[in-house]
Amino acid sequence: MNANKKNMNRGAAILFSIFALLFFVLFVRFLTIQVSGKVDGHSLKNEALQKYLRTDVLEAKRGTIYDQKGDVIAEDTSSFTLVAILDKSMTTDLKKPKHVTDRKRTAKVLAKYIDLETDDIERILNKTKLDGTPPFQVEFGKAGRNLSNKIKKDIENEKLPGIIFMRDSKRFYPNGKFASHLIGFAQKADDANHSMTGQMGIEKTYEKYLKGTNGKIQYKSDLWGYLLPGKKEMVVDPENGDDIYLTIDTKIQTFLEDALNEVEKQYKPGKAFGIVADAKTGAILAMSQRPSFHPGTREGLDQNWQNDLVEYSFEPGSTFKIFTLAAAMEEGVFNPNAFYKSGSYKVGPNTIRDHNGGNGWGSISYLEGVQRSSNVVMANLLEKMGPDVFRQYLDDFRFGQKTGIDLPNEATGSILYRYPIEKVTTSFGQGTTTTPLQMIQAATAITNEGKMMKPYVIDQIVDDQSKEVVVDHKPKVVGEPISKETAKQVLDVLETVTSSEHGTGKAYQIQGYEVAGKTGTAQMPNPKGGYLTGRNNYIFSFLGMAPKDDPKLIVYVAVAQPQLEDEGGSAPVSKIFNPVMRNSLQYLNIEPKQGVTVKTVKLKDWTKKKKDEAVKSLEKDGAKPIVIGKGRNIVAQLPEPETKLLRGEKVILKTDGELTMPDLKEWSLRDVTKLAKLANIRVSFTGEGYVQSQNIQPGTVLKPNQKLIVTLKKPKEKPKK
Repeated sequence: MNANKKNMNRGAAILFSIFALLFFVLFVRFLTIQVSGKVDGHSLKNEALQKYLRTDVLEAKRGTIYDQKGDVIAEDTSSFTLVAILDKSMTTDLKKPKHVTDRKRTAKVLAKYIDLETDDIERILNKTKLDGTPPFQVEFGKAGRNLSNKIKKDIENEKLPGIIFMRDSKRFYPNGKFASHLIGFAQKADDANHSMTGQMGIEKTYEKYLKGTNGKIQYKSDLWGYLLPGKKEMVVDPENGDDIYLTIDTKIQTFLEDALNEVEKQYKPGKAFGIVADAKTGAILAMSQRPSFHPGTREGLDQNWQNDLVEYSFEPGSTFKIFTLAAAMEEGVFNPNAFYKSGSYKVGPNTIRDHNGGNGWGSISYLEGVQRSSNVVMANLLEKMGPDVFRQYLDDFRFGQKTGIDLPNEATGSILYRYPIEKVTTSFGQGTTTTPLQMIQAATAITNEGKMMKPYVIDQIVDDQSKEVVVDHKPKVVGEPISKETAKQVLDVLETVTSSEHGTGKAYQIQGYEVAGKTGTAQMPNPKGGYLTGRNNYIFSFLGMAPKDDPKLIVYVAVAQPQLEDEGGSAPVSKIFNPVMRNSLQYLNIEPKQGVTVKTVKLKDWTKKKKDEAVKSLEKDGAKPIVIGKGRNIVAQLPEPETKLLRGEKVILKTDGELTMPDLKEWSLRDVTKLAKLANIRVSFTGEGYVQSQNIQPGTVLKPNQKLIVTLKKPKEKPKK
């Protein structure tokens, strides 16, 4: 008994010693932690701060892009990101759940508002962590970001438990397809930061000015991330991006976009572009191209990534003759009244031919040769001034060199000038290549008294906070290839290209304004060698300046490979150039010549209105209503609503009754085309100018797809003073 008791006492002593030792170790460990504040080299204070000290990003506002008058072209706007709370612990009142309770129903409802299938949404809602429990919350990728306020409200109205929204920002382009390749676009990356960066155009090139610097906010929070009572926040304010003001004028840009849309729809060209510049400063007022894309959705971007106005070099064709003519005038070898033999011109074993198959027009004056766009007249002028002299003028006009415009990837073009035949073909725009910007730059020497201006699109960059100007672009003279006197003489000759009986540019006349310019028809290289063949495989263009006596605007338009029917290549080009130049001059309050009073009125929407009411109102506004149909109610009209009309311009009104043919005497081909579109009939024509006769007599009832044939008369040459 005593032995057992001794053993028990010994065991108790051992256990007591072990527990005493453990307690001592724990006490020493506790004391060490208390004194040092560290465990295994890690600071407990820092660990606690990391757990409960929250740091959130205060996103900087990206700089706004404005036109020259302060109208917004691109800006940041509020958007929302869709979030689903899956953690059941967020719900404290079962009658008011704060987490997703019915995943199938939630997926089905959300599928109506975001671009994901129901099954995909349900799969996201059923996500689990490695331990099999659901995550606290989930997002829905790209489909759940950049949601508009309207979609947010629509989803909120569905009363889905656990569905919340995080406020975000997105890039907004209020004008849609508008100078898209110039402006480019910015979008948020699919990364953890969702940082917004420019992807092309000005948005990318001026990223360092536009992006700004994010701020941050730090605060101590509870387990759920809420600010603890009495705790202060530490805020570092974001620095917003700088604002950019372009030289672009929204109104003129809209004129250009609308005209390009019409030509793209009617002629389906492979490529089309237009550019409008201030004739005195080189500031770009409008530039666009087709194919284009919507910068908000990127729809259409896959068709053409490059900015054709800057990056595309091509053979300009006869528009280049402007600069050959200017060089010859400056050298004193152009005599408008001297005669030469048109048709063909020998260059060694090669023969240069005029565009009418080399037949020419007999012995004609040099002035008429320019008006008819004769290749042979340019070959003769080159011979008179000498190829080496003309080569220097090519440099003086800065062909084969970048303009240095503030845009990326600018092409240089190339001057093909090694062999005698290449020197001659260059004189009329074949072989040598240029860019649209180079053509605009060179043309400013003609419109600005010999002083050539560098084109530019950035007017100012302004600090968002201080409103101080960070970058300020001023007009810059980059050369003086010709004299003031030569520039005036060139304009006088180019005006006859649009006004004379033999001029190739009659389609580009604008009532009330004298237009100086030159047409161009350039062959397109075949990737397999040589040039493409066929009547549609050309680049048709026009470089025009107006008003002739004191040019304010330069408009350069080109259309490649349009689908032509009975029309010439000038048809699609003039449908861009004419409305853009006319509307822009009127918008800028440029007075028409010879006291012609030009009054414009905005066309109302007369569809679903009474015919008599529309006719009376249009006549009061000075327009000329043309009614087709015997009905009382209007069902369609051309031009479209909101179009600006000149006094006396026709408005075609289609009623709901039987359609009848009006008297087309003295109608323009443009108005005849409007009528044909509304009446669903086909039209073909012969001649140029205005309608002289028609095969369908006035008053005849029209049938769908009926063919209308009109004969046009040529406009008379303006009397010489």
